Amino acid sequence: MKQKLLLCLAFLLSISLSYAQTLVRGTVTAVEDNSPVPGVSVLVKGTTTGTVTDSQGKYSLNVPAGSTVLVFKSIGFIMMEMPIGNNSVIDVQLKQDAKDLEEVVVQVPYGQAKKALFTGSVNQLSTKDFQTRPISNINNALAGVAAGIQASAGSGQPGDGPSIRVRGFGSINASNDPLYVVDGVPYSGNIANISPSDIESISLLKDAASSSIYGSRAANGVIMITTRKGTNKSQFTINASQGVMSRGIPEYDRVNAFEYYPLMWEAYRNSLSYGAPAASAIGLDAANARATAGIKGLLGYNPFNVADNEIVTADGKINPNARLKYPNDLNWADPLTRQGSRADYNLNYSGGSDKSDFFVSMGYVNEKGYLINSEFKRYTGRLNANFKPTKWLKTGLNLAGTVTDAKQANTVDNSSGYANPFNFARGMGPIYPVYARNPQSGELILDAAGNAQYDLGNMTALGLPSRPAGASPGRHIVAETELNKNLRRRNVLSARTYGEVTFLKDFKFTTNVSVDITSDLGIGYDNTLVGDGAPAGRANRANRQTTTYNINQLLNYSKTFNTHHTIDALVGHENYDWTFNYIYAMSQGQIVTGNDELGNFTTINSSTSYTDKYRTEGYFSRVNYDYDGKYILSASFRRDGTSKFARESRWGNFWSVGAGWRLDNENFMKSISWVNLLKLRSSVGTSGNDGILDSDGNRIYYAYPALYAFGQSYNNNSESGFIQSQLAANTLQWESNRSVDLGLEYGLLNNRLSGSIEVFHRKSDNLLFSVPISLASGLSERLANIGSMWNKGIELHVNADIIRKNDFRWNIDVNATMLKNRITSLPENNKPIISGSFRRAVGQSIYDFWLREWYGVDSENGDGLYRADQWVNNTTTKTYVIGQDTVTNNSNNARFHYAGSSIPDVYGGISNTFSYKRFTLMALLNYQIGGLALDNSYAQLMAGGNYGTALHKDQLRRWQNPGDVTDVPRMDEARRSFFNAASDRWLTSASYLSIRTVNLSYNFAPAVLNRINVKNASVFLSGENLWLFSARKGMNVTQSFNGIVNNAYIPNRVVSVGLNLTL
Repeated sequence: MKQKLLLCLAFLLSISLSYAQTLVRGTVTAVEDNSPVPGVSVLVKGTTTGTVTDSQGKYSLNVPAGSTVLVFKSIGFIMMEMPIGNNSVIDVQLKQDAKDLEEVVVQVPYGQAKKALFTGSVNQLSTKDFQTRPISNINNALAGVAAGIQASAGSGQPGDGPSIRVRGFGSINASNDPLYVVDGVPYSGNIANISPSDIESISLLKDAASSSIYGSRAANGVIMITTRKGTNKSQFTINASQGVMSRGIPEYDRVNAFEYYPLMWEAYRNSLSYGAPAASAIGLDAANARATAGIKGLLGYNPFNVADNEIVTADGKINPNARLKYPNDLNWADPLTRQGSRADYNLNYSGGSDKSDFFVSMGYVNEKGYLINSEFKRYTGRLNANFKPTKWLKTGLNLAGTVTDAKQANTVDNSSGYANPFNFARGMGPIYPVYARNPQSGELILDAAGNAQYDLGNMTALGLPSRPAGASPGRHIVAETELNKNLRRRNVLSARTYGEVTFLKDFKFTTNVSVDITSDLGIGYDNTLVGDGAPAGRANRANRQTTTYNINQLLNYSKTFNTHHTIDALVGHENYDWTFNYIYAMSQGQIVTGNDELGNFTTINSSTSYTDKYRTEGYFSRVNYDYDGKYILSASFRRDGTSKFARESRWGNFWSVGAGWRLDNENFMKSISWVNLLKLRSSVGTSGNDGILDSDGNRIYYAYPALYAFGQSYNNNSESGFIQSQLAANTLQWESNRSVDLGLEYGLLNNRLSGSIEVFHRKSDNLLFSVPISLASGLSERLANIGSMWNKGIELHVNADIIRKNDFRWNIDVNATMLKNRITSLPENNKPIISGSFRRAVGQSIYDFWLREWYGVDSENGDGLYRADQWVNNTTTKTYVIGQDTVTNNSNNARFHYAGSSIPDVYGGISNTFSYKRFTLMALLNYQIGGLALDNSYAQLMAGGNYGTALHKDQLRRWQNPGDVTDVPRMDEARRSFFNAASDRWLTSASYLSIRTVNLSYNFAPAVLNRINVKNASVFLSGENLWLFSARKGMNVTQSFNGIVNNAYIPNRVVSVGLNLTL
């Protein structure tokens, strides 16, 4: 009996073991931010046993004995398999699958759409794409991230950002800026008012199907910004970073004092023999002696420890015994620059439920630029709350406030001005000290208080020499930058509210109301000691008040019929009202030192005020249809009216149609398992541009009426006067833009390879020009819609997971744009128009350079030569022949020609992202191939012989003796204006490669964070504008779209460390 009992127990035990199960539990989080991922499918591989994660990402599962692998799946994430082993706790981090293209939702005008079912061309960025980048202006996040988007560096002023162009250039004389739309409302304010930390997503709309519904303002593309809102889970987030700022591009190579003096000696010597008229020219020996004796008198300063007439020997060499008396006081950039810094702190609290959600944030940014007296502070706050009191009603409020305080360097308005730090310091000869020095000993000359004093270059009362004209006597950039003020203080309040009613199941009516109020105060002060304000001192105030209202009403209808047919329809109405008030006053004659209020000055120099108003009204509609997710159709129409044009011509119609075909959903494609997405799409449509600009680049708001100018300039003593400044133009209307787009989108190999290929053609008509008229009218020109131009190109985008493993992933994203631009008609029977260094003509691009044709250097005498114009008489005094070429050494007789374009052949970006366990390394490169830049800053340094002006190192390759073969003409003060005139000699390749941003981050493990009740924590090291590789050191080739390189504020390089913490 006992044996039978034991056998029975053994049998039962074997059965229980065969059905034994192990309880496995764990938490599933997202690797990007450690947030819990609900709804993840957790399956035992090879079985139907499974579960899903709860709202906190947690799961528990009884795993049958013998099971070896758990499979984790979720839409939007890459599937992961984890070995079970003997583990009872298995925590998993899933990586988001950015290529889960079927579910990607993009922001589009007046709503959202699935990208896979959208017929337009749109790219979207999310918070994670720029969250750890040290940027204050969101435009910095757009450079190189999408095909068709081109960014210029613009100004490096703290807080400033690049300008953006979408698919080329839509206008010659009107604005080329895209339309910014913030939370569904057109935004005319400074984009730097919006903190990047408050942004949820950015949509870049590039074609007619996506942007035409914005009508008269959408010709240059649309950038849609959506701010953040709350989610169902409550969380408190801290984002903090601290970094340093430095100059992002090195200075041009310039000669030092030991090289400078012999070069200037040579410029003087050659001007006595080569450059002088034949009657007064002297032999080289006599010229050598005179140059040795006289060069110090021309340059003014002797920084060496040798006699004035012994600095340069008779053979043009620097005295071998020469030593600098003040070697550390000759670089003017040193006292102008500093180690800049950047602080960025953001706090936000968000949460919600089925009935409501909220997002509250506060932010602070402080950027101290590497240039002294340049700084940007921004304080931001936002409240975004949404409520759903009933099933059919939803409402919300989005309230944001911004306060900015900026100190601006004088680099924007006048790139060649005396008060421009980059222009002044770059051009100062390397022999002139910053501080006043004893001419004999080189010791500092102290003021009455015992302090060092600046050398203004004209302080003869102290026994100092004067600087020559080329070294700006009477000016001192360090003193002026320290003592002057150029402040900009801005207060901004933005409010958005809406009400949304759902009725009859498939209908939704929404009303949106928005108000943007900006108070912008400019404060200027020029000191009494040196510069433009001396000796009286002067101050100015500019007050700009902007108020914008936007109200729209939207009626949506959305329904699916018979599971195959889906229709989404929209009709709407929108009003936009913009008012700008401007008051300006300048006074001089400061009474009390230290007080720069206008009341502390004796004389009012000037004062003015004006008000601009701009209103638009639009009626619009849109219909989207798709059949079974295969065939997609869309159409939109908008009728817009604008106050900028006369009543009879202010209304216009804008439309688009688009179509798409999801080939991957066809039955004949089902067997091709490696194709996940294959969509053909096309669109055609029109949009407008009413952004008329004057010659200074300011927008014109009263384009059609006759205008008259009043003021002191037109008065006759006490009698008031006025003058007509603009003729009536009742037929004037906006520029129109017709866009055609054809695209192919694909996702292959389980979406490991995805991207798009697009071909586009933009045609701009009715371009605005100032047409010359008879002077008998009292005016010289009038505005008219005459002219046309096209842009066409190809856009390529490729995204590939090169390596996709559990612990390691390498993703590469590449985009490229090939663009062509042509002018097809112009005013006055297509007569070419010369504008600065460009000549606009039919068949040419908007940015084709029109310059003298540089020929080279005469090897016999070092003359700079140009190809002669055909009208010049072929005489020995004007031209001569080399081989079969007729050339001239007089720039006035040179031939002008089309020398190339600033528009590149290809531009784009390359992004590499490497993820290893909890580490992520991302690097974004921007590039440009082709195009030319007109380097005026370099030309300034190559003016061979302007006494006092700095020289580029390339002057060391100058012509010196008969037979020398070089591309740098002789140093010659008398002939420098002829040798260094504006020509294609100063054109340089605009190709570049920029290391735009590099970011290394680490996400802490949930197991560690759970112990301290922290949901997510990550640290990062980030760099922005790290390096620029181009054809010339010092050249800011990314400065502008037109290729003109001047003395603008060089962009900042930023390196920062930061922490993101979620509680």
